[in-house]
Amino acid sequence: MGFWDYINPYCWVTDIRNFAFDKGWLKSSFFHLPVVSVGNLTVGGTGKTPHIEYIINLLKEEYHIATLSRGYKRASKGYVKATSGCDTSLIGDEPAQIKSKFPDITVAVDEKRVDGIGHLLSEEKQPDVILLDDAFQHRYVTPGLSIVLVDSNRPIWNDNVLPFGRLRERADGIKRADVIVVTKCPQAMQESQKQQFRQKLGQKNDTPVFFSTVCYDKPKALFDVAEQQCTIDKGTNVLLLTGIARPEPLKKELESRGAEVTLMQFADHHNFSCAELENVAKKFASLPSDNKIIITTEKDAERITGRNDLPYIIKEKCYSLPIKVRIMDEEKMFNQIIIDYVRKNQRDRSISAVSDEDKA
Repeated sequence: MGFWDYINPYCWVTDIRNFAFDKGWLKSSFFHLPVVSVGNLTVGGTGKTPHIEYIINLLKEEYHIATLSRGYKRASKGYVKATSGCDTSLIGDEPAQIKSKFPDITVAVDEKRVDGIGHLLSEEKQPDVILLDDAFQHRYVTPGLSIVLVDSNRPIWNDNVLPFGRLRERADGIKRADVIVVTKCPQAMQESQKQQFRQKLGQKNDTPVFFSTVCYDKPKALFDVAEQQCTIDKGTNVLLLTGIARPEPLKKELESRGAEVTLMQFADHHNFSCAELENVAKKFASLPSDNKIIITTEKDAERITGRNDLPYIIKEKCYSLPIKVRIMDEEKMFNQIIIDYVRKNQRDRSISAVSDEDKA
């Protein structure tokens, strides 16, 4: 433990909690079907939703998939199953984004994951695979495969536990991971940098370490009144509207295409007020160029498109910039780990509450 860990009560609490789960004093439920957790050790964005979407695309042709998250900052409580056109405030922006992009899968939220899985298994169309979004610290469910994401720009071994840093628990908690993915890597990442991550993250227990990079697609109009084809290049003036943890990579992407970018940044998962949207419209109108558009993220778009109080200029000029992730170097191996796990664990959909110690 470092100095800050010794004097950090939050660190003590998470250590005691993890010790209680490790010893079986706190019970964890194990489900007899494939349950894949995608999580992280830090607060802020490491790219969980794009990686969940990657796994959905990998499995959706062969299996019926359900995603389950807590639905961060939603206005509802308990179990809620998403439907087409579901109010984003009831399920949260990220589940709404997933449902919008994959309407045939089951998307649900429940702050108590054990209850949520129980509801999913009671559905008329039971899932073959459940993907848990942001569940690494939610140890009341024991996933069969735990994938942990680490932002390449924020190495966890240089960080501290909240409030002295951005870690939700001590960095050595990563030993519980079955697979580690270092995210948001530059496409020209040096092999020496990759080797450092492998040694720091996976050397002690031979956990496989993969690397992913973000790929940006063409701008997508959010409303019918906007021109459906939009090009961002030199001379384009972009008002970048974000409510995400780290908008810097998106800003750099737009600038790399030649755009002049003005950033309007709000807190992660921010719900825009009417006054704030009016200010966005005024800021956009004040930009000097006639060649100008508003760009936002897919996640923010879910909180914008359902509004009935949007100024017309936003509807006319607002686009999202879709993203997807690409696994670098060893994509086939990464895919095979997931596919093999799912194929080997298609079993009875019953539940037994057992501790991690009992499982072992």
